[in-house]
Amino acid sequence: MEQNKKQPAHVVDATDQPLGRLAVRVAVLLRGKNRVDFRHHIDGEARVLVKNAKRIRLSGKKLSQKIYYTHSGYMGGLHKEPLAALFAKRPTEVLRRAVFGMLPKNRLRNKTIKRLTIEA
Repeated sequence: MEQNKKQPAHVVDATDQPLGRLAVRVAVLLRGKNRVDFRHHIDGEARVLVKNAKRIRLSGKKLSQKIYYTHSGYMGGLHKEPLAALFAKRPTEVLRRAVFGMLPKNRLRNKTIKRLTIEA
């Protein structure tokens, strides 16, 4: 019996879990570090589905103080978006950015993050 590549190998419920701890758990599963045959230079090829992303718990004053920055590359092109605004608009993006930041900064990162599916 051949396993379907589109089905998630791991399903994680995000209800009442802290953002950082959940992101670490998802990043480990995506990389395949939980497997016996893990190698850091080979893609883990595991798919992860995260459910209930809008119920993530944010500790401390992150909701009012954390700001995401992006820059267009042009002068004066700095854009700021507070965590509260992003979480209200797209709670899945908050978790995706946290997991993306925890993956190693190499050629596998963009390929790895595509296997993450997040449901609000």
